[in-house]
Amino acid sequence: MSTAPRPYTLIAELTYRCPLHCVYCSNPVELEKHSREITTDDWLRVLDEAADLGVVQVHFTGGEPLARSDLEALVKRAKERELYSNLVTSGIPLNHDRMQRLKDAGIDHVQLSFQGATRESSEVIAGYDAFEKKLEVAKLIKQLDLPLTVNVVMHRQNLDATEDFIALAEKLGADRLELANTQYHGFAFANRSALLPTLDQLSRAQATAFAAKERLKGKMEILFVKPDYFSSTPRACMDGWARRFVQVIPDGTVLPCHAAMTIPNLKFERVADSSLRAIWEDSESMNAFRGEAWMSEPCKSCDKRTVDFGGCRCQAFALTGDAAATDPACSLSSQHEVILRAKRDAPEERARAPRFIYRGRG
Repeated sequence: MSTAPRPYTLIAELTYRCPLHCVYCSNPVELEKHSREITTDDWLRVLDEAADLGVVQVHFTGGEPLARSDLEALVKRAKERELYSNLVTSGIPLNHDRMQRLKDAGIDHVQLSFQGATRESSEVIAGYDAFEKKLEVAKLIKQLDLPLTVNVVMHRQNLDATEDFIALAEKLGADRLELANTQYHGFAFANRSALLPTLDQLSRAQATAFAAKERLKGKMEILFVKPDYFSSTPRACMDGWARRFVQVIPDGTVLPCHAAMTIPNLKFERVADSSLRAIWEDSESMNAFRGEAWMSEPCKSCDKRTVDFGGCRCQAFALTGDAAATDPACSLSSQHEVILRAKRDAPEERARAPRFIYRGRG
């Protein structure tokens, strides 16, 4: 009998196609190498196998999941398998007819991204004029009586607008506002010097968010997620490697998290070659950093090892070249200096106009 933990959430990255060019996107930097997409039948099987495995919710995301013409069919299958379904979208393209079809198919919740609190700031970060369209889509979602989360990825270029984002979410009647500070993977890592905030900036934004959370209690939920670089202990990334989240990317590769393919020497299997259950329970990649056997000191004897699970393996690799190293975000890491150095070097970049690498544009 398998000792693998039960996954609760399927992250279904349906496509990497997207009209936006966000500078913090977590999709692979080399997008042209990841253009292959599995079929509708493949995704229907993935949803069935995820439900059989014990998954209870699915996030349809991308890229932009609306780029898939079969999205309604996938939402319908999720509903049939009693999976709670969340659409994570830029809102482009979306109109009333399609949103109605998605609601009829059984979508339970919509998470709509905003890059800036104004048209101008949004266009700078997204590389696309999308702000007014997003306002229309938010109203449409509420008109159809669907729960709405406004999601904002926060960073140096927009943290000072925290109060404006809160006011925008209130105006749109959002049920939830997620202010999620950038975690430095994918394009965010490539743009790190332009995105890293100051501690003062982060603290002011957090205080603003917490005050609003208290003021709006019972009306709108507000979540403020700090970046790892500004914590003394790492987060339990994805609640631990291959513990509660299973991710399937557009070509059918199964991952424990969105950045795992950046770690070399791990062979990640595809649903075309094996069942989701077999991959989750038995594959070398899923078991690589499960449990505690892989840990070295100080993680091995740390009393938080069953809380943070050693932090983020992808971040450890990106910063140290060793996926088994203690996450440098932890103050106990022997390589914590790489985090401190990144924050020290950022002030020089703040004095300049930001120079971005845009998703899909370079």
